[in-house]
Amino acid sequence: MSNATQEVSVEKGGRAERTGTMQLVSFRLGQEEYGMEITKVQEIILMGEITRVPQTPDYIKGLINLRSTVIPIVDLRLRFGLLQQEVTDETRIMVVNVVGKTIGIIVDAVSEVLRVSQEQVAPPPPTVAGLGREYLTGLVRLEHRLLILLDIDKILGEEETVALEAASARP
Repeated sequence: MSNATQEVSVEKGGRAERTGTMQLVSFRLGQEEYGMEITKVQEIILMGEITRVPQTPDYIKGLINLRSTVIPIVDLRLRFGLLQQEVTDETRIMVVNVVGKTIGIIVDAVSEVLRVSQEQVAPPPPTVAGLGREYLTGLVRLEHRLLILLDIDKILGEEETVALEAASARP
């Protein structure tokens, strides 16, 4: 069991419940705040020069060379259907592990690392979950705000994974 996530099953009224805590990295896209498990995040870097790859979907911004490793970069705003935004001083690339592959995702800003309890995580509302948003795993209730909890492994479907692999394979 990793240091970042602890889960203990407790029998309560005949059903098992999850207890414990998990650590999340929170980040912003537009006015919304999102979170993902810290174990998926390799590092957070400043925006740099991205080499564009022709004939890739517009949300695949291109490739970067990170310490002799070429990784594809995905603009999460465009992947979610939001309008593109100019790069600011707060824009970051989160280097994440997605289904065994390292990619970078562009976010508007990285906020903080949070430790949340399982009791703070509510399942996504059926109206949202029914829209094919399989990457939305829940809502984290914080004191004065809600955090949208993402499953980064499910953000990129099969089609996107193929596009990323094709972009990374080009010379």
